[in-house]
Amino acid sequence: MTENAIEIAPDSALIVIDVQKGFDDASFWGPRNNPEAEENIAALMDAWQESGRPVVLVQHASPRPGSVLAADQPGYAFKDFVADRVGREALHVTKTVNSSFYGTPDLGAWLTARGIRQLVVIGIQTNMCVETTARMGGNLGYEVIVPLDATHTFDLTGPGGLSLTADQLATATAVSLHGGRFAHVTTTSEVLTAAKAV
Repeated sequence: MTENAIEIAPDSALIVIDVQKGFDDASFWGPRNNPEAEENIAALMDAWQESGRPVVLVQHASPRPGSVLAADQPGYAFKDFVADRVGREALHVTKTVNSSFYGTPDLGAWLTARGIRQLVVIGIQTNMCVETTARMGGNLGYEVIVPLDATHTFDLTGPGGLSLTADQLATATAVSLHGGRFAHVTTTSEVLTAAKAV
């Protein structure tokens, strides 16, 4: 795969991470970026299902009491546009940590059993579970593609009052993943074009 072109394998797996209703709670998460994320996620899910490529839905079950993503909370549910697109063939992984590779059932084992070596990683949050899954996928030897505009995140405060906006965090993720060769960071449009070319 060159710097300016991507190829989407016929068995490329779309990993849809944590697109759950709890992330709509602005009072809990604060300001977000990329209002087009959901539209782009939906477009990629449609393209994958139309082409018969595998789709993996990842759902975060927070172990923290009172979390909007706890399994006993309404926010645990997938957003409606994802739930409406869930096919019978989709793998459903439940996790309690950032990486989708540490969940049930075992994502790595599922991919290995099918000989899948390419992952397109999308969802929420850009700099948390999307980035962690992409980094681990790269470390495990998968070819990882991240269409950044099919992700979003939230403003975040760190140590000593340091803070970054959601857009700044997304930029940092893009630079770290692509510059560090963990993943090829691109756009939804480029992935859709490449997927149709196969």
